[in-house]
Amino acid sequence: MGYAEELITLEGEEPLASFGVITDVQYADIPDGVSFLGVPRYYRHSINVLQRAVKKWNKEKVDFVINFGDMVDGYCPNDQSLAAVKDIVNEFSLFNGPVYHLIGNHCLYNLPRDKLLPMLNIPPSDLHAYYDFSPVPEYRFVVLDGYDISAIGWPEDHPNAVKAVDFLWERNPNSDKNSPNGLLGRDRRFLMFNGAVGKEQLEWLDGVLQDATSLNQKVVICSHLPLDPNASSNEALLWNYNEVMDLIHRYDCVKVCLSGHDHKGGYSVDSHGVHHRILEAALECPPGTNAFGHIDLYPNGLLLSGTDRMETQEMVYSRF
Repeated sequence: MGYAEELITLEGEEPLASFGVITDVQYADIPDGVSFLGVPRYYRHSINVLQRAVKKWNKEKVDFVINFGDMVDGYCPNDQSLAAVKDIVNEFSLFNGPVYHLIGNHCLYNLPRDKLLPMLNIPPSDLHAYYDFSPVPEYRFVVLDGYDISAIGWPEDHPNAVKAVDFLWERNPNSDKNSPNGLLGRDRRFLMFNGAVGKEQLEWLDGVLQDATSLNQKVVICSHLPLDPNASSNEALLWNYNEVMDLIHRYDCVKVCLSGHDHKGGYSVDSHGVHHRILEAALECPPGTNAFGHIDLYPNGLLLSGTDRMETQEMVYSRF
């Protein structure tokens, strides 16, 4: 991308803050398996990846950690779900600082929102899981709830679940709503394991971005579901990614969008200069390997230092 000279400048500066990142741990005390694409999954080993991550973050003295969701796998037996979530939460609690959680589809397969969100210390707001925080005055982090409109996690008669089911029946003719068979291109995102950002959340996001602009803050968007098709497979995208990005592109303050869900990872810079980085999944690390990292915040960019399967990535958006 031609950022080499700027990267050297970044590395010579003192970061404003640093934070740890990990996604898609998807722990379960079950034998290893494969994804629907045949990619190996190491359910028991993934908790070891998290343990090594916490140890390294503490050694590096990063300021906070963001978990991008899917901490427990959907194949976790129902009678073990609560204990498995507690095990992962306990591992995160060993980090010497605040941990910010996102929810993913596998989280919601295991526990309903009313049980899950309090365990993750997500600020209560009618069981919605979107919020923002500012670790340093120069930056605002915005956590989106990509399962705001979703067929999973809500009671069946909840308006958001009803909207999601109607939405899927209109767009996916398959009896199995997690099957993209017959769907073409970006329409392959209309699957039950994805979801959407609802109207109230969009209005909230608009207000947060207005406020960040007035405070001259740079914004990092955090979403379990990817927001740019050039970084992600079609099957992993947020249902209304285009609506969310149209709103984001109205503001110059948003510099980077970070996400998980698409296990292989990905990277792009969109037409408005916003960097999109999908983080690689801890679940797919063979024993002895890792997928986690830490990100340094600079005035003019972010530098992800990854381990093994999580690729190092510089995201330099401007010198000025």
